[in-house]
Amino acid sequence: MEGPSDLAAAIDAAAEALVNVLDSAVSRQQVSVSPTQLRVLSLISTRPATNVNRLAELLDVVPSSASRLCDRLEAIGLLRRTADPRDRREVRLLPTPAGEDLLRELAVRRQRAVATVLDRMPYRTQHDLLVALLAFAQAAASAAGEPQKDPTVRTA
Repeated sequence: MEGPSDLAAAIDAAAEALVNVLDSAVSRQQVSVSPTQLRVLSLISTRPATNVNRLAELLDVVPSSASRLCDRLEAIGLLRRTADPRDRREVRLLPTPAGEDLLRELAVRRQRAVATVLDRMPYRTQHDLLVALLAFAQAAASAAGEPQKDPTVRTA
């Protein structure tokens, strides 16, 4: 490597390889859901108090576009809208059991796809990769103003 731009290019290529591995797990899914719809489902699954306006902010789209995405997910039975118990004027977005099942299945498929690639790597290289990715995540979180975590501590 000659400098930071060469390192960035190599990391970009490696990240592209990882994305391709993850995408291959998605392409074998049984339900026809777009990557954007999967992202919406994932966002609302990890943020139970999300409403359409908050989802629009997270996606950086106008609320009407977020609402249409939700309409499509609701139509195929992966999302439901429910009144917020604290303020019945607010509508929460929640994944249905089928939506949660799809996300779990997808996570398992992605983990298997990554494990298949990792199995081709020596253990020491796997460990070094983990430490480097955790440090990268910490630096990215720091840049985003999120709390710092020790990159050598593995979480479940």
